[in-house]
Amino acid sequence: MSRILIETVAAALGSVAFSLLFGAPEKYYPECGLTGGCGWLLYRLMTELTPLPVGTATFFAAAAVALYSRIAAVRRRCPATVFLIAGIFPLVPGAGIYWTVYYLVTGAAAQAWESGAAALKAAFAIVLAIAAAFELPRGAFRCFAPRRRR
Repeated sequence: MSRILIETVAAALGSVAFSLLFGAPEKYYPECGLTGGCGWLLYRLMTELTPLPVGTATFFAAAAVALYSRIAAVRRRCPATVFLIAGIFPLVPGAGIYWTVYYLVTGAAAQAWESGAAALKAAFAIVLAIAAAFELPRGAFRCFAPRRRR
């Protein structure tokens, strides 16, 4: 369990670093880190504690990231993509794509097919989750808006 917490902190820090590279304003770094860290924590808990396949766990984690991005956008009055791009970063199957190409280059076609299919499933799950979360009407997130002072 301590390994999952270390990975979660690393995912949060990686999300903050990516938001820095992405050019997000400094005042949004905490939410960017929280988005990435929570998404990774949910992913890891689902893969460790449930019998769900990796693609399904990726879908639910990406949906949580997309939903929280929309909530943070309403609360902070900025575009949701600021949080979404930084928060989805830990879930992107970069290592799977790397290993697919590596296996192709080394002539291990069966392993390339296996890791490539897993990377495609994860990428497709991320796309579906983001699309589903952004299909919700804007009014559904109005309750998260800060109260106006009179």
